[in-house]
Amino acid sequence: MRLAKQDMTKAREHLAQDEERAERLPELLRSVVEAERALDSAREAGAPVEEVHERGVELDTALTEAMRAAYAQERVLVGVKGYDDRIKRRKRLARPEVKQATQVAERLLTAREAHRLHGIQRVPRSPVA
Repeated sequence: MRLAKQDMTKAREHLAQDEERAERLPELLRSVVEAERALDSAREAGAPVEEVHERGVELDTALTEAMRAAYAQERVLVGVKGYDDRIKRRKRLARPEVKQATQVAERLLTAREAHRLHGIQRVPRSPVA
């Protein structure tokens, strides 16, 4: 019984952290849009490779943070029992609002991975003197 009480305490702590992260999701999605615009404008302006690389890394960071917040939103919607009880988690994952949160998180994950594969400009190495 004592172990279950400790587990619930940990689950509540994790839920509180996830709630804080999930609250920032709209702000993080706006930062993704801003970072994407900055990268596109740098490419269109013919900016140096280093600047395009820097903008690409900023977009990667924004996508990563937004993705983490989206998965936190999913865990918040599942609830505190979803941290410890896999059956309750699976049941709650089937709810429409949780499915929608999962789709947002997975779209962000896919966008991040595609950006990492094709969107970050490589900077040539400088020769050693």
